[in-house]
Amino acid sequence: MRFAERVDRLSGDGPAAWAIHSEAVRARARGEDVIVMSVGDPDFATPDRVTEAGVRALRQGDTHYTEIKGRPALRSAIAAETMRNGGPQVTADNVIVMAGAQNALFAAAMCLFSPGDEVIALDPMYVTYEATVAAAGAKLVRVPARADGTFRPDLAALEAAVTPRSRAILIATPNNPSGVALDQAEIEAIAEVARRHDLWVVSDEVYAELIFDGGHRSIAALPGMAGRTATVSSLSKSQAMTGWRAGWLVGPTELVSHVENLSLCMLYGSPGFVQEAAVMALTEARDEMGRMREIYRRRRDLVLEGLTGVPGIRTVAPQAGMFLLLDVRETGMSALDFAWALYRETGVSVLDGAAFGTSTSGHVRLSYTLGEDRLREGCARIRSFAESLGHNAATRTAGA
Repeated sequence: MRFAERVDRLSGDGPAAWAIHSEAVRARARGEDVIVMSVGDPDFATPDRVTEAGVRALRQGDTHYTEIKGRPALRSAIAAETMRNGGPQVTADNVIVMAGAQNALFAAAMCLFSPGDEVIALDPMYVTYEATVAAAGAKLVRVPARADGTFRPDLAALEAAVTPRSRAILIATPNNPSGVALDQAEIEAIAEVARRHDLWVVSDEVYAELIFDGGHRSIAALPGMAGRTATVSSLSKSQAMTGWRAGWLVGPTELVSHVENLSLCMLYGSPGFVQEAAVMALTEARDEMGRMREIYRRRRDLVLEGLTGVPGIRTVAPQAGMFLLLDVRETGMSALDFAWALYRETGVSVLDGAAFGTSTSGHVRLSYTLGEDRLREGCARIRSFAESLGHNAATRTAGA
């Protein structure tokens, strides 16, 4: 039997990058002593007030169909959150509730991109972006970061990447995996390219509440950008709600209308009890975001302290989020070989940075979503492994 040709576009390096993580999760389930630092799933539970709002709604029979766009109370709360985070003036009419930021990103791609279009994206980027764009029939055009180790965007290269086929610019700020938060000059330069060439901007801002120093800057708030920007976000990271699948898209009302039609065919509305929990997360329990941000700040600093100065690796301090990149090129090993050897010899799982783009080739990404004791132990194992490499790094290969 034959399948649609698009299934081939849904595979690739992104899904393959998770092999080491999947193996580590299976080992942990068997009771083995592994430390999983390869995924951004918070180790703590959703805040009690948020969970109780969802449970209360369930007990009250909130198990029926809901509005396709989402309930007005939640869409209004999302609009308020968007403006609070430096976004443009928006109302509930500019919002549609989706099953997480990834679902919102996919919906944006389906409604904005056509076969033959090119979508310019800042490298590094999250592993699903390429397949998401390809599913719409468009081509992802990667623009590698500046070659100075900062992972900041190369704005001249971005301008040079524009062609007559260009349809949109895809950005993530703060970025996963680098933790870079675009500054004002950078988002203004990107906005100028978009306006001059009449391009859409799709902005993934899921880590906006996890910036450690300074505030978030939303490109949609710049002059002439609200009508050409689709902003996607969720509560997965900021409120430890990864499994709730509570996300959204904010954009011009015509785009929201198209996404609503797509959602009618694909999602048919978010569960009511999830929406009630999300309203609580964005209103009465919003202070939990600041608490979680401080937890991640402490964990970032703990990992930096534990791994700075380790022979053969260089830490790259993130401005935001829950991930940190380690430059392992001085070990003489590829990042993939380093990751597999580290896992096999110490039980610590990290991801090969090449899965996120050419800019992070030679790096591994680790997550600091574990408790502080486990993070210390994980760092100690990484340090011990790196110190043991010496001149034998070349013999530790992925196939060993």
